[in-house]
Amino acid sequence: MLTEMTSCFIENDSVGSISLSELSSSSSVSDRACVHWGCVLSGSETTAVFQAENDLLENQFFIKTICLSEEAGEEMHIVAVCDGVGASKPLPIATLRHCMPMISFPGLELIPPVTFKLCSGKGPVFISAQHITLNPIEMTEGEEEDEDEDD
Repeated sequence: MLTEMTSCFIENDSVGSISLSELSSSSSVSDRACVHWGCVLSGSETTAVFQAENDLLENQFFIKTICLSEEAGEEMHIVAVCDGVGASKPLPIATLRHCMPMISFPGLELIPPVTFKLCSGKGPVFISAQHITLNPIEMTEGEEEDEDEDD
């Protein structure tokens, strides 16, 4: 059991989400960075924000799971999210109770900055996500010529 957990955590991964087909392609593995991100929402901290550090790179942010702590009360816990696409009002994405304490998202991608809000309940609610940064690779002269011939 966790005795203490910080409100947000970040853990670097050494390109753990790259498939074998991507390794064999012409792109370099070093042009991607995968970071695990998480936060805890509770009565004292009802909002958490993920902000990408470098807006010049392509940022992909995927919510993986939202789960209710064992210490949470019996009330309904509602988590809403708002991302950088322009939604000014948070959209509820998870409703948790002890009878359904966890929700997994197989491919929910959001555009940073992403704001999570605990709209109902006192938590604690744990959110885990994955941030992938893609660095566009400049094409070599040979690749540019190949593209010109295809046109």
